[in-house]
Amino acid sequence: MGVPKCDSPEEEIKQWLNHIALICLSEEFQSLKRELEKYYVKSNMDDVRITAFQDALYAFLAQSEDDLGFHTRSY
Repeated sequence: MGVPKCDSPEEEIKQWLNHIALICLSEEFQSLKRELEKYYVKSNMDDVRITAFQDALYAFLAQSEDDLGFHTRSY
């Protein structure tokens, strides 16, 4: 899917936002976010909730791109 650019068509941006929303609502995402929050609290990090959310989202987006790349690669 790739990250949309500022001049991307509106439909592409809507698809990207839908993809992110589905990730954020998934139990797997919520579980990872909670796990990271616990770890970050123990590490005395600032902005634990925001950092955990960002890191969990980044992990899921990176995984999505890896999965997409694997499925679209030709052999």
